[in-house]
Formats: sequence, C-alpha cells, structure tokens
Amino acid sequence: MPDLEYLLSRIALRDRDCFRELYRFTSAKLFGVSLRILGNKSEAEDALQDIYIKVWQRAGSFQSGMSQPMTWLITIARNHCIDMIRARKPLTDDLDQAETLPDKDKTPEEAAINSSEGARISHCLDQLEQDRARAVRLAYVDGENYKDLAQRFAVPLNTMRTWLRRSLLQLRECLGQ
Repeated sequence: MPDLEYLLSRIALRDRDCFRELYRFTSAKLFGVSLRILGNKSEAEDALQDIYIKVWQRAGSFQSGMSQPMTWLITIARNHCIDMIRARKPLTDDLDQAETLPDKDKTPEEAAINSSEGARISHCLDQLEQDRARAVRLAYVDGENYKDLAQRFAVPLNTMRTWLRRSLLQLRECLGQ
C-alpha cells in the first residue's frame, strides 16, 4: 500500500496521478463504508464520487499528526453519507404531525413536562455559540466521538473536549435557573 500521507500532500498540490493512486487503493474501503451507511448500491456509488471531490478539495486540510489518513478519508465518507440520509425527504407529511403527538405510554402531565423540558434545553442551547451548540448536539444527540468532532470543526482534540466540557457547564447553569 502506498504512503497515503504522501499522496494526500501531493493531492493538495493538485497532483492528478497521486489522486488516481489514492482512489485505486482506497475506493473499495470507502465504497464499503458508504454502502453500509446508505444501504443502497446506487446511492453509495453516487456518494463515492462526491466523497472524492471533497477529498480533492480538502486534501490541503489533512494534518498528519491529527489522524491517520484512512481515518480522515473514512470520516469524510461517513459524514457525507450521514448528510445524504438527513437530506432525504420524508415519505409523507404525516410523519411531521406524528412527531407532535404525545407518546401513548405517557400521561398528559408527563408529556407536558417533557415538552417543557425540551423547550428549556433548546433555549439553553441557543445561548451557546453556534458552533459549540452544534458540537454538543452532534456529540450527545447523534453520538459522534470527540475525535470526529475535532476533525469536523478543524480544531485540536483537546480544544473539542474543552468546548464540550464548558458547554455542558453553561447548559447546567442555564437549566438550573
């Protein structure tokens, strides 16, 4: 296997031969990641093209000390596929209405309390800086790990940990009021 860090550094300089070589050695893995997330071969093939466009455009942002090249590539693929899933249009508008109905297992009082708590949490998240609030949602709602978040926001891993810790402290303070 070729040195992927070297290939990415050459791709950052717009070396098409290195890009072809990177594609040849990594496309099967990234296709597998895409297929596993999307569950559809045709969508995974389309996603793979978009993923390599992003790799071409972002190769200069790869930092060799921050992560392994394959991890960086897989993160781009994973995030792109998740974005594709989020962009899918719901099958019917009835789903939007169903989200506003209370759970049958909950009493009206419990539903009201949950709704009120959700509104308080949303209000407190709105008090955070936009990127911090997004990082909190991605970490604690979507389950992204700190390393992936650090890459997504292009900050060092310890900075991401600090963002999340301070944001949680601010949320705790806001919710305590």
